[in-house]
Amino acid sequence: MSQLKVTQKKSAIGGKQNQRDTLRSLGLKRIGDSVVKEDRPEVRGMVTTVAHLVTVEEVD
Repeated sequence: MSQLKVTQKKSAIGGKQNQRDTLRSLGLKRIGDSVVKEDRPEVRGMVTTVAHLVTVEEVD
């Protein structure tokens, strides 16, 4: 199964609470943090919620 590398590029300060919670659920704590997650619908939904704060790359 393919994987997604999610990297936080912008701060969550001033954002909505659900966006801050989503970043934390993804495992991102600060700008520059990266995590590799399975490409699943749940993760895609979380990435969509914070798309303006993160960049996403597909990793094999």
